[in-house]
Amino acid sequence: MKKVDVIIIGASASGLMCAIEAAKRGRHVLVLDHANKAGKKILMSGGGRCNFTNYNINSENYISHNDHFVKSALSRFTQWDFIAMVEAYKIPYHEREHGQLFCNDSSKDILNLLLNECKKENVKIQLNTKIIKTEQKSDHHFIIKSNSENYHCQSLVIASGGLSIPKMGASPFGYKIAEQFNIKVWPTSAGLVPFTLHKQDKETLADLSGIAINSIVNSKNMSFRENILFTHRGLSGPALLQISSYWLAGEAIVINLLPDINLLEQLTLTREKQPQIKLKTLLQKLLPKRLIKAFIETTLLEKTLQEISYEQFQDIASQLQNWSIKPNGTEGYRTAEVTIGGVDCDAISSKTFEAKSTAGLYFIGEVMDVSGWLGGYNFQWSWSSGWCAGQYV
Repeated sequence: MKKVDVIIIGASASGLMCAIEAAKRGRHVLVLDHANKAGKKILMSGGGRCNFTNYNINSENYISHNDHFVKSALSRFTQWDFIAMVEAYKIPYHEREHGQLFCNDSSKDILNLLLNECKKENVKIQLNTKIIKTEQKSDHHFIIKSNSENYHCQSLVIASGGLSIPKMGASPFGYKIAEQFNIKVWPTSAGLVPFTLHKQDKETLADLSGIAINSIVNSKNMSFRENILFTHRGLSGPALLQISSYWLAGEAIVINLLPDINLLEQLTLTREKQPQIKLKTLLQKLLPKRLIKAFIETTLLEKTLQEISYEQFQDIASQLQNWSIKPNGTEGYRTAEVTIGGVDCDAISSKTFEAKSTAGLYFIGEVMDVSGWLGGYNFQWSWSSGWCAGQYV
């Protein structure tokens, strides 16, 4: 049986960060992962450019049953701390809208940073390793049985992620470990995920595939303004991905396709000045032709403004600025960027990330009941939670 100080299950963003920090303290660290490559989700993120953090990180950018849990970690290892690491490695990066930071070249730059730091600190990373069983002998004494070898460690860190993108190796492993140690796991669902539509809506919107519109999307008390994207499967785009994390099955979402104007007012004023202008002529200056045809009847579009009543103007404005649609569901974990729910934060120390009931057992990253918005927030949670746990494991 091999003895090490710390075993981290998951060569993920949080797992690698934790490994680096623990090894800096002189701990003998072993990272185990069932995949054939470390950091697979890092490599695919941000369209291959890795949206590694955001200039504007706040606890309000996260979803959890414990709203305060993230505050401690995010304040102790901030976005500026990770940016400093990126700059120390001279990785070129750029800012996109809403403070999002991406690599100029490739996600590989971020993964190589982490792997180089691991190498520098003598962290051992073992891939293609399936965990068969974990046992706790006593406080800070764990036995890990794998398909290749058995291990003993003082600290066991679960950094195995959630259920999103199973083709990248996502599994419920971390939740099963939590349940094994009688730690509550909140029900999970897919977050930051495109919506699917009911048959009738899908047919109505079928010709709109590929159209992107800057819109305001509302669901319950949440609202996001960014692009929405019509796809051959349903509705996507940043604003809808964001709202999906708050959406519950059976609820409608409300979309304003023209957030910068009062359409009813514009229709009324234009009728006074240009009564002979056709409705379609006015609307085509504001929205793509295909979209207008899908939302407004052709007979109405061909009418001049003076032929259209105020009540009809109200209906037109409502259809375009208060469009209510009830999704059939989401595309699920297959394309979800995060998993909502997970290991109960109340059972974990926000300072050390150690399970309150099990000395030596730690949970970090996406396996926890912490889900960030789109825009680098989930990576920052990985860096912050991994760094903090690394000071104590």
